[in-house]
Amino acid sequence: MAHIAIPLPNTKGKQDVEIEVTINGQKQQLHYRVELFYWENCSIPHVDRAECIKDMLSGYDQDWTLYFIGSPTDEFVPITFVRKDELERQKQLAFS
Repeated sequence: MAHIAIPLPNTKGKQDVEIEVTINGQKQQLHYRVELFYWENCSIPHVDRAECIKDMLSGYDQDWTLYFIGSPTDEFVPITFVRKDELERQKQLAFS
């Protein structure tokens, strides 16, 4: 699957991103959510950040699935989600 990188402004909190693309004349709407997860909100000690991410995502909205984990900073890690139903649709289009 090809990728397009779109820079987004770094703002606190959740960002719902809607993208409409036209591929070979076929329009598709894609919904992404970019959210910053702050290390200070981790209930697990900061020793193992992978466990911290796993814990923070364990109760996340089940309609969304993990799409990309961005580069972490000393304060937070940006994580991108995509709607589950749309990801399945993208996979079907990629293999049809």
